[in-house]
Amino acid sequence: MGVLYLSEEEVCQLLDMRSAVAAVEEAFRQLGQGGATNVPRSRAQAKGIVLHGMSAAADYLGLVGWKNYVTTRESARFLVGIYTQDDGRLVGLFEADHLGRMRTGAATAVATEWLAKPEATEMGLFGTGRQAETQLAGVAAVRKLRRVFVYSRTPERRESFARRMSEQLDIEVTAVDRPQEAAEELPIVVTATTSRTPVFDGNALSEDCFVAAIGSNWLQRAEIDDVVIRRADSIVCDSIEACQREAGDFVSALEKGIFDWSLAVDLADVVCGRHAGRKQHDSICLFKSVGLAIEDLAVAALVYQRAQEKGLGRMIEL
Repeated sequence: MGVLYLSEEEVCQLLDMRSAVAAVEEAFRQLGQGGATNVPRSRAQAKGIVLHGMSAAADYLGLVGWKNYVTTRESARFLVGIYTQDDGRLVGLFEADHLGRMRTGAATAVATEWLAKPEATEMGLFGTGRQAETQLAGVAAVRKLRRVFVYSRTPERRESFARRMSEQLDIEVTAVDRPQEAAEELPIVVTATTSRTPVFDGNALSEDCFVAAIGSNWLQRAEIDDVVIRRADSIVCDSIEACQREAGDFVSALEKGIFDWSLAVDLADVVCGRHAGRKQHDSICLFKSVGLAIEDLAVAALVYQRAQEKGLGRMIEL
């Protein structure tokens, strides 16, 4: 038998955010219960290029898989491969740029569902790229958002993003001129940027804010400042192990003694009921995401099933 190959366009046709959220939530539940295993990302670097590799096993799905991708200054190219657990056959090979953005937005949605105020209707968003789009779509899938305030450094980009996402999600999305306007007194704040330095002042956050920082997965980058970490009563990671390797947001706080890893909790432990996650809803809760292969595998399994049902993709021989 051959391998089912799906193009980026075909993957886009097969994925919706609500289904991705359900798949990723179950992946975290299984990760907490021992039904799945995640291996953190590793990187191989050469002049002008980085190869990133990550893998996972999902006993509950009967699949194992990997995501490999390369980044250069000009582009990024993503591939996901999935194998059957029973006989080790490679059964799916998918282009995975959109898949990766969807699973990242879905992970934030799961964290929002479990950790943010249920009645939250407003959100602040930093970033106007494609990751920001799926972050907003993910939160909107689990909270009845009424207004969103978006900031990025380029006025034209934030205005265009606001118009596009207002129409796409039927939500009032407003571009703001100052970073603090996307952080002040809001119940949910999401950062989805490539910034190397904090994008807002943590003193602006309300006492009951839920913050999701998803842009940095390099130790040299930090989207949030030490104030956010110091003020947060609850700190939840998509994976503590992965964040220890990649979450630059914590580096300064660790060096200053403001934070240590014993204060963090895995999202998997929250979803499977082992930990409450948020200590109290009138205090700041921080969710830090660097991206996990188990999320990719869970969403890839959904894509694979739907492709078979709809007859999409083409079989290739390897």
